[in-house]
Formats: sequence, structure tokens, C-alpha cells
Amino acid sequence: MERMSENNLDNKLDGTSSKPGDENLSADEQKKRARHELYLKQKALLDTFLEKKAITQAQYDKSFHDLTEKMGENISS
Repeated sequence: MERMSENNLDNKLDGTSSKPGDENLSADEQKKRARHELYLKQKALLDTFLEKKAITQAQYDKSFHDLTEKMGENISS
């Protein structure tokens, strides 16, 4: 497993890691992008847990709701 440098980890957490097109984003937009990417990764992990039957549908539903609420994401139907 690759070990992140402390600076790289800080950049990932504060949304300032550079990605193509990031130079055109404000610091707030970069943080929003980083937060959304984290949300997507966490949701993918929940999806995997459900798929592998490590959690029940009820656990998934609650965790997904909590994740979405805490991360400030909107669920589109």
C-alpha cells in the first residue's frame, strides 16, 4: 500500500490537491470537489458491503442516509 506524505494527505483533506482543471477552481470549489469525491468513495464502499452481504439492506439504508445527510449531499430521485 502506498504511503502518503503528510503534506499530500493534508492536501487531500483540505481539497487542495491538484488535479487537471483545479487551477481554475477557487479553494472553496476545490474543497467541495474533494468532499464530493469522498462521498462517492464512501458510498461505493457501502455498495460493496451490501453486495458482499456484509451488511443488511436496513443497515445500508441507514448508513447511506446518515452519510448523505452528514456530507451535505442531495439525493436525486
